[in-house]
Amino acid sequence: MATADDKGARWRRRKDARPAEIGTAALACFAERGFAACSLDEIAARAGVTKGTLYLYFRSKEELFKEVVRQALLPQIAAFEAQVAATEPAPRQLERLIAAWPDFIAAPNLAAIPKLIVGEAGNFPELARFYFEEVIGRARRLVVGILRRGIRRGEFRKVDPEVTFLSVVSPLLIAVLWKHIFERHDAKPLDVEALCRGHLALLLRGLAPEGKAT
Repeated sequence: MATADDKGARWRRRKDARPAEIGTAALACFAERGFAACSLDEIAARAGVTKGTLYLYFRSKEELFKEVVRQALLPQIAAFEAQVAATEPAPRQLERLIAAWPDFIAAPNLAAIPKLIVGEAGNFPELARFYFEEVIGRARRLVVGILRRGIRRGEFRKVDPEVTFLSVVSPLLIAVLWKHIFERHDAKPLDVEALCRGHLALLLRGLAPEGKAT
């Protein structure tokens, strides 16, 4: 027979898990309906809580969206940072990052977040600023760091790392938008793995030191 202590422990565990459960429900709702169209009532219903309970954890829909991004995307970037060892050759570091992209796109709710930001930035500039600072800024530091190490070691030719960062990520972001917006109108589905392999080959050839292009 369950004791009062057992019931209290289960309640505390449930309470501790509730923000993550609300975040999961919110991510699914945002991915399906967009930020503006998804109401807090709908998110609360999906999470199995009342709207009042939701407000115990999040002051607004904007704050909830920020927490969703922190839960869903920042651990992905942190994992990339942990995998990219400073002693590993820079071309291999770049390969690790790009090779992880197909798995990211294969998780539809995660991959919907960049599309949401593009679509909602005009109406919700604060969310765009938040995403730029906490996601894009961190990703840029990671990629620029790889490029600078490669240049310093002679593994890459001298380029502007800040500008080259845009060349690295642009095709990957286009792939996200293509999968979520245009693929339904295209008779041929996008092969993200093939795109990433081709993109990496072009990057490594373009970044190779003079006389070492493959």
